[in-house]
Amino acid sequence: MQRRSLPVTAALATAAALLLTACGSGDEKSSDNDKIAGADQGTETPSKTPEPSGAPAETKPDGVDVSLPKDMNLVFDWEKPKDENEAAAMDDAANYIRAIYRGVDKRTTEDAALAAYATGDGLHYAETQINEWIKGGWTGTGTRRHYDATTRSAPNGKSVEVAFCADTGKFYGKEIKTGKVLKSEPSLKDFNYYKVIMTKYPTSKGLWQASQVFVETEAEKCQ
Repeated sequence: MQRRSLPVTAALATAAALLLTACGSGDEKSSDNDKIAGADQGTETPSKTPEPSGAPAETKPDGVDVSLPKDMNLVFDWEKPKDENEAAAMDDAANYIRAIYRGVDKRTTEDAALAAYATGDGLHYAETQINEWIKGGWTGTGTRRHYDATTRSAPNGKSVEVAFCADTGKFYGKEIKTGKVLKSEPSLKDFNYYKVIMTKYPTSKGLWQASQVFVETEAEKCQ
């Protein structure tokens, strides 16, 4: 079988550049004293009300179902920070990524998980990613690993930046109609670096939503 790359990687880079603001080169440096992007912006009310769905065993404590099929394995290989808010924001950053791929699996941008864990540009980014998969006629399969996570809080305590690497080298597109898995040779394109700005949802205790996403594609520092 001929091996070829899944075009979603290019779509991700394009979406990041057009919708949001892509990060700089692999040599980009940050400091805890740097201002967190979007730290002063408020949290928008979700356009859809989060509702419980799916099997109870697969739901998160807030009742939102973020379960995925067994062949879609998202690994979050990171340690929680000691700060309570940063730990909660990190948990929901992971739920945000799960919500995106749940949308890919369910073939919809209308799932309650996305409404719960995304707002503003974070929601726009997620919807764009899901629609690219839907348009291509693909779902996902394999293991997508997230690691080397860091967090830092805005002075107002309402925003937390969750930054992490993602390795998609063993995560592939699969054609819905044929079941064919679209594999590619390992390359730098498998590694991306994310900065997700999580904002506290004002009327729900402990819920954090992705309000902005910054992506550095082909991130050498993640290899």
